[in-house]
Amino acid sequence: MKRATVLLADDHKIVAEGLKGILEPEFDLVAIVEDGRALLTAADTLHPDVIIADISMPLLNGIEAVRQIKKKDENIMVVFLTMHPDVSYAASAFDAGASGYVLKHSAPSELITAIHSVLAGKTYITPLLAGDLMLFYKERRHEQRNPATRLTARQKEVIQLHAEGRTTKEIASLLNISPRTVEFHKYRLMQEFGLKNSVELIHFALKHKIISI
Repeated sequence: MKRATVLLADDHKIVAEGLKGILEPEFDLVAIVEDGRALLTAADTLHPDVIIADISMPLLNGIEAVRQIKKKDENIMVVFLTMHPDVSYAASAFDAGASGYVLKHSAPSELITAIHSVLAGKTYITPLLAGDLMLFYKERRHEQRNPATRLTARQKEVIQLHAEGRTTKEIASLLNISPRTVEFHKYRLMQEFGLKNSVELIHFALKHKIISI
């Protein structure tokens, strides 16, 4: 029987090596990448059955990377493996197209179970957050839409890189756009949400889980 292929995305080498030992006995680990943009490229090239991704990664956070991947290939299953126990992060992960959410300290006991669950077409949420997540969705139905839903993928990329301390010139080079376009995106975002400067923009994006650093 052919083993399922797995792509791992985590920017902590020690953690990645530990996960490698957990995954390889049961799955074909096709690659390990260390940032969100590398994850996009690897997913497009390797077409794995399952992606195991962290949320906080450089260049592009895991949630936004997965959102872009799922738009191109809905068949790739995604399990987020993260240290974030915040239920709003879990909700954002599932909204982006994930099928599983596991906390890193639970990885040895839960990760393999989560992978088998998503391969079988099921959803897996760590038991520590399951009840809180259901309550979160129930309450959210009565609230206004998250501002994150109003942003384009490019806008989220610009904010993420800006929050990482990248200069306008560096952001323009990474995204293959002009510095003027980068500044235009930042200006439009601040104008739309009534923000006065770049610091407020970053705080706003973190508060609403638009980015993760």
